[in-house]
Amino acid sequence: MSELRVRVLNEDEWPRYREIRLRALRESPEAFVASAEEEEAFDEDVWQARMERSRRILAESEEDVVGVVSIGAGHRTTIPGAGELFGLWVDPPRRGTGVARKLMEEAARVGRDEGLRQLLYWVGTDNGRAVAFASSFGFRPTDDRRPMRIHGVDEEDAESEEMMMVYPLGDHGGVPTSL
Repeated sequence: MSELRVRVLNEDEWPRYREIRLRALRESPEAFVASAEEEEAFDEDVWQARMERSRRILAESEEDVVGVVSIGAGHRTTIPGAGELFGLWVDPPRRGTGVARKLMEEAARVGRDEGLRQLLYWVGTDNGRAVAFASSFGFRPTDDRRPMRIHGVDEEDAESEEMMMVYPLGDHGGVPTSL
């Protein structure tokens, strides 16, 4: 197996991000709120704005992108000093090989460099593999829950839910008592 390289994309690399995001949406539509069809219709300015709002981290093996994760303010993050980890996807043949861990390590480094105190990660309560992975990385579950956001399903009609998991960053990190 070739060497894995993990890196943060520059804002001008939005076409690379667009390519891997659409690939992830096609391969794992159940894992995302959006659909490939919706996002394929986005103009360049939408993709460029996305790159400005959040950091996009790629895992590459030779010339192939094998994983992606994003870190940013997220849609509902109101906790001071917190960033949200979202959009984690790993190419199916590479799952279980350490790609997700490397992406998480880089996301934590980026968060620390940007002065964040913690990362928030919303995980489906019925996704045992994702909960176990996040826990093994050091994320801790909280009591915060929300309806699972699934493409084509209103939140009120969602049968599944997500829980917020928190990962403290550095010595000044920690889970606030308000969670």
